[in-house]
Amino acid sequence: MNDKEIRIPEEIVPEVLELASRYYADYTQSFAESELVEAAKEVRIPAEFIQQAIREVQRQRQQKLERQKKATQQRQRLLSVGVGIIGVIALSGMWTYNTLVSSASRVNAAWAQVENQIQRRADLIPNLVSVTQASAQQEKALVTLLVQSRQSYLQALTPAQKAAAIAKIDQAIARFHQYAATNPQLQSSQLYINLQYEMAGTENRLAVERMRYNQAVQAYNQQVQAFPTSLLAKAWGFHQQSFFQATK
Repeated sequence: MNDKEIRIPEEIVPEVLELASRYYADYTQSFAESELVEAAKEVRIPAEFIQQAIREVQRQRQQKLERQKKATQQRQRLLSVGVGIIGVIALSGMWTYNTLVSSASRVNAAWAQVENQIQRRADLIPNLVSVTQASAQQEKALVTLLVQSRQSYLQALTPAQKAAAIAKIDQAIARFHQYAATNPQLQSSQLYINLQYEMAGTENRLAVERMRYNQAVQAYNQQVQAFPTSLLAKAWGFHQQSFFQATK
């Protein structure tokens, strides 16, 4: 055995034999130019026309292959462009969604701070009740209004219920201030004076948090309304938020 003979791995032998069979079939089904010329003589076709026909057919086949190649390349380019566009749209959509989520979170966080100050103000109502009761036993209606307004806020669950409860608290506190303004004895009370400081501080903090909340809502609403974000926002369930307006 020749030491330099190439050895074929057994696992590729079937593929080699199949490909060799196809090559042989192509070879046996083809003709040499001389064979075509001889065959043409039988029907009295000059050899130069056979050669011309061979060149023309080869040229047409080559053009067809080139057109197929160009069409394949064009499809690949269009596919690449399409994939790129889809990728850009997907990334843009993800960025838009994350931006809306972040903006909505800032609105929720700002509202939580507003609620903290509203809760603080509601928690001062028992002190208002105590001051009122100590000053004048006949002010039962004011005491009832203060107690009920606070209770309404503590029991409120939905945004609409909370808005209504906040309005009641505002009315109750405004009523208390009106009462205090006509009661010199109450105004001279140290308990009332201390309470006034607490309420003033709470109102100032509430005003600041309300401003921050409304700024967050404004930025969020601008994003939700802007085109084309508005189309995506609606599909994802992002809706405009209402501003928090003072009722007094």
